[in-house]
Amino acid sequence: MNFTNIAKSLLVSVTILLASTAFAATKASLTLEHPATINGTTLKAGDYKLEWEGTGPNVEVTILHGKNVVAKVPARLVDMTYPSQNNAVVFHNSNGSNTLTGARFQGRKYGLELGESGDGMAVGSSK
Repeated sequence: MNFTNIAKSLLVSVTILLASTAFAATKASLTLEHPATINGTTLKAGDYKLEWEGTGPNVEVTILHGKNVVAKVPARLVDMTYPSQNNAVVFHNSNGSNTLTGARFQGRKYGLELGESGDGMAVGSSK
């Protein structure tokens, strides 16, 4: 095999690798200590997985409980100044009901603003 063939093979391999990672879903875990709602769906307390594709800012998040899809919601990736020290959820409490509006992930410098809240709440907001 000559240098040109090796270079072409390497280029094809790198292209396939980049294409496959471009469509890979990003995954994160989330634990709810209390029930919460998101876009009209009630999530019981427990462990969930979040999956989304793309680098944002707008993505669709699939929320799974075990292997079951419990909700799909629009979301926005939000850059954070510093990596989060732990996994955390962001709620909006209205009339005693918790609405899940965001998530942060340990060691990551981004979070998710979940749902169609449109109230401009940033991840980490105390609203």
